[in-house]
Amino acid sequence: MKYTQLGRTGLKVSRLVLGTMNFGPQTDEADSHAIMDAALASGINYFDTANVYGWGDNKGRTEEIIGSWFARGGDRRDKTVLATKVYGNMGGAGTDSPWPNHDKLSAVNIRRAVEASLRRLGTDYIDIYQFHHVDRSTPFEEIWQAVDVLIQQGKILYAGSSNFPGYKIAQANETAARRGMVGLVSEQCLYNLAERRAEMEVIPAAREYGLGVIPWSPLHGGLLGGVIKKEVEGGRRASGRAAEALGAPETRAQLQAYEDLLDKHGLEPGETALAWLLTRPGVTGPIVGPRTAEQLDSALRAVELELSEEILTALEEIFPGPGPSPEAFAW
Repeated sequence: MKYTQLGRTGLKVSRLVLGTMNFGPQTDEADSHAIMDAALASGINYFDTANVYGWGDNKGRTEEIIGSWFARGGDRRDKTVLATKVYGNMGGAGTDSPWPNHDKLSAVNIRRAVEASLRRLGTDYIDIYQFHHVDRSTPFEEIWQAVDVLIQQGKILYAGSSNFPGYKIAQANETAARRGMVGLVSEQCLYNLAERRAEMEVIPAAREYGLGVIPWSPLHGGLLGGVIKKEVEGGRRASGRAAEALGAPETRAQLQAYEDLLDKHGLEPGETALAWLLTRPGVTGPIVGPRTAEQLDSALRAVELELSEEILTALEEIFPGPGPSPEAFAW
């Protein structure tokens, strides 16, 4: 496994991040533990989760599965850089009438959410506590006051963001700087070959302020994992958003060109999509969310995959980026 610094911090993290969103809803506890053991054995030390994972009536279940894995000992917690998130409503089952003050980024909810996550995770600290979404109702002065208390108490070490636009990254870190705080150290954003809008504002802001960039959905919901080939060879048809996207002729043609290119060079689509992200400026490491050990093995091979200039150029032609801002939308 290869390692890098997380943004401007001294924290060393693996160039793949283990995403745990499937643990509970799609992968049972025993298999989730086996995947985490395999990830740690391979050198992946950065594990990502969120308090709402498990979803619906089972919100918090994913953190509980990670907590029971830590409880098995073997220095599992000490070897893991643990990141979780706060924002979604955790006030009981159902969403029709969520209880007030059990969501978003008020000081009240941040304090409550941290304590609940610590209990579920079975640990006394969280390495990276991430804001899962922008809270337009809560000023950053309040957010950073709550974070400062938690850092002083030793309950969290760093703060990160997820799904923030560039201007909110700037606003958050400028506010933190005025308070003499480190501010955000990472940003999780939607970023992959087929979805490159983050290159316009988000990634430049992250690089300017020294945040590590953690792309989520690196295979674009499976579309970059060889979905057409799987459909043809195995009769496995795409579903949900992937099926809807494939219904657009221009998208299908683009993906067909992608798969044809990689087939010509003997490359696997999913591994190539991950390897491409690892070449991008500012990217710390993409989040991979394996449901099986085989999917984890495929992701691990991407770390060692070196893409030639010929391949990188061809990928750029198939999936052109928007270009930098403001040139992307102005002269």
